[in-house]
Amino acid sequence: MTIEAQIEALECLGSLDAELANLTEDLAREKEGLQQKISRLSELTRRLESSQASFGEMDRTRGELLAEIRQMNVQIERSREKHTRCRNEKETIAVQRELEELRKLLRDREVEVERLNQLTDQARLDIGRIETEHSLLSNDIESIEAPALERCSSLEQSIGQKETLRKGFVSKVRPQTYRKYELIRKRRGSAIAHTSDGTCSACHISIPPMQFQQLMRQSDFDICPNCNRLLYFKVGVEPPLEESTGAT
Repeated sequence: MTIEAQIEALECLGSLDAELANLTEDLAREKEGLQQKISRLSELTRRLESSQASFGEMDRTRGELLAEIRQMNVQIERSREKHTRCRNEKETIAVQRELEELRKLLRDREVEVERLNQLTDQARLDIGRIETEHSLLSNDIESIEAPALERCSSLEQSIGQKETLRKGFVSKVRPQTYRKYELIRKRRGSAIAHTSDGTCSACHISIPPMQFQQLMRQSDFDICPNCNRLLYFKVGVEPPLEESTGAT
């Protein structure tokens, strides 16, 4: 296989690999954008369920405390009535002690209820915010998911077609040259460059004159001493001569 045919195949391969890299990045970006939204929605769903469960538990506890408070008020009222019927100092002291204990328990329960009121108010606000974000995000996903999946499918189809085309170009490149090409491409992103005037087209650094002379013979590829890409000689295009516009 001639060096010219090798160059043509590698140029096509390099161009195709650049297109594949862009398509693969577009596909990854498309999938990542959609997946981030779906993951965020799942996180919001978990947070909403957890917050609602926590709110329900606090509300039940609050209800139980309020029932205890009502019962304690009844007990306090009964103790007061009992106090009015005391017949001696001993009974009076006992009833007063009972009232003090009930009032202390009542104050403790009222403090707990107040604390739970604050927590449930905050939980209610948090649930409202989560529900709002969840609803907006759910609507957003519903509107973009189908088009995003369609774009992903189209990108995957294009990638598949270009990968098939790529195999044809690979088959036209000598195995040892292709192995070098792949090693360089994985490190540098692009693996092939040319020179027309002694300067590498990829890194724009001058190559040694002797190496340039060898490349001009177009007998084989070489390696750029600066960027380590496969390097070949490409005949430069002479700029067109400007037509004279002066008067004769």
